[in-house]
Amino acid sequence: MKALTWQGKRSVSVENVPDPIIQEPTDAIIRITSSAICGSDLHLYEVLGPYLNKGDVLGHEPMGIVVEVGSAVTKLSKGDRVVIPFNISCGECFMCSQGLQSQCETTQVKAKNSGAALFGFSELYGSVPGGQAEFLRVPYADYGPVKVGAELPDERYLFLSDILPTAWQGVKYADTPEGGTLAVFGLGPVGQFATRIGKHFGLRVIGVDPVPERRAMAERHGVETLDYSKTAADEIRETTDGRGADSVIDAVGMEAHGSPVAAFAHNALGLLPDKLAQKAMETAGVDRLAALHTSLDAVRRGGTVSLSGVYGGQASPMPLLSMFDKQVQLRMGQCNVRNWTDQLLPLVEDDADPLGVMDLVTHRVGLDKAPAMYEKFQKKEDGCIKVVLQP
Repeated sequence: MKALTWQGKRSVSVENVPDPIIQEPTDAIIRITSSAICGSDLHLYEVLGPYLNKGDVLGHEPMGIVVEVGSAVTKLSKGDRVVIPFNISCGECFMCSQGLQSQCETTQVKAKNSGAALFGFSELYGSVPGGQAEFLRVPYADYGPVKVGAELPDERYLFLSDILPTAWQGVKYADTPEGGTLAVFGLGPVGQFATRIGKHFGLRVIGVDPVPERRAMAERHGVETLDYSKTAADEIRETTDGRGADSVIDAVGMEAHGSPVAAFAHNALGLLPDKLAQKAMETAGVDRLAALHTSLDAVRRGGTVSLSGVYGGQASPMPLLSMFDKQVQLRMGQCNVRNWTDQLLPLVEDDADPLGVMDLVTHRVGLDKAPAMYEKFQKKEDGCIKVVLQP
């Protein structure tokens, strides 16, 4: 089959790789009909190369049609249409029973002291082949895949794989009081959905991003926007009686603008042998923290900062004196996708499209165009906000 593979820093290519096969009786094989490029994929493209091997198949936002099931699978059948959550969870362990599927004890990558295995996301999360491909092997197929109807287009359902539940969890974790103000830093795909979910819950929402096209998309959904700058926190305080936002979501992560020292560290990591680079990431502060530090500045005293953006440094410096003094609550983590999908499915199937799932994709291309779209997405060219690949 054809699949998008990692070849090196800022280098991916479509190659012929072996077709996936049933390895365990609880597996299923899915023929991919749509697979999106995620902002987290850009972390693999740019920063997390030390944990990748040449030829690794990328992608963790797929959906498609079941073509084969293992002998122990009872809830899926050939021909079922399914969305595949990006984290692999069993549904039976203690963590899954607590709604913490991203910490699934059955699939935890203990060798790296990481949580549940993820599709297409490096040694840190199990080196499981991803879904930017023609076919995908799906473990624990009776629990993970979300069965959907056949009538609506893929884009109604595709984002249940990751970014929609990630944004939903981010807003839930932000715990903004009724009628309060939620600020969202970063108006990429997760940030766009987070702002819309905030509006859906009746909040005042302020979106912050340096890219005009992203601000314009958010404004279409009734979101107030600010250009990202060193004064963004001050501007938010000016519109909130001098206090700051009740809650802030950081939907940017480790590659934030305005962090030149950490940007240098990212480039330096790319020059080290993989084992040395891994050691550096696991012991040093290599994240670009401008968005996170601004989020902590912009939240009011007693407020909550919710992290949806991915961070990778083990010793990234934090302003603990200020955080403690302001009594800031900090919540974060990989999304527990299956904890939220039952709540989200009726919303994505609603004819009114209350979360605007049909107003996100800016580029639809064949799988063969994926390398060019990775570059375009990273550089934020051509108004690129969300890319869907169709094998």
